[in-house]
Amino acid sequence: MSIYDANVNPSGTFKMYKKLAQKPFGNGLFSLVASAKAPYFLTVQPRLQELRPGYCKVRSKKWWLLNNHIGTFHAIAACNVAEFAMGMLAEASIPNTHRWLPQGMRTQYLKKTKGSLTATATAELPDFEKITKESGGQTVPVKIHFADDEGKESTYVEIDIWVTAKK
Repeated sequence: MSIYDANVNPSGTFKMYKKLAQKPFGNGLFSLVASAKAPYFLTVQPRLQELRPGYCKVRSKKWWLLNNHIGTFHAIAACNVAEFAMGMLAEASIPNTHRWLPQGMRTQYLKKTKGSLTATATAELPDFEKITKESGGQTVPVKIHFADDEGKESTYVEIDIWVTAKK
């Protein structure tokens, strides 16, 4: 169980989010800026809806570039949305005294999706004080559930991130 206080040592990304989220169109502007940092995210046009330590909710509106050969939301596009949600959750959750890297992704495609998707990412946060240079790192699983426009789960993704203390 984490004792992390999001107001103590937040990442630069989370500081920017908290500042922009209070402004009109702030979530949209933040989503654009965050996507531009890793431009491949721009293809899925993620729109951050909610962000706090251990939680991130992102919507990706379906458009023609996200279609697969049968006209549904492309599976790899959903993985791209999952990675964006995981990354934003990590930035909101991990203090600036630590760093994170994705280790691996497991994906289950549960049903075809013809419309847009909403991804909800969650993680049980570790006690960051126990992750030190001496103790090494810790794997933190991030679970991402996707709901279609009808609220039905269409995709489930788990992404493991490796968290270490900065040197």
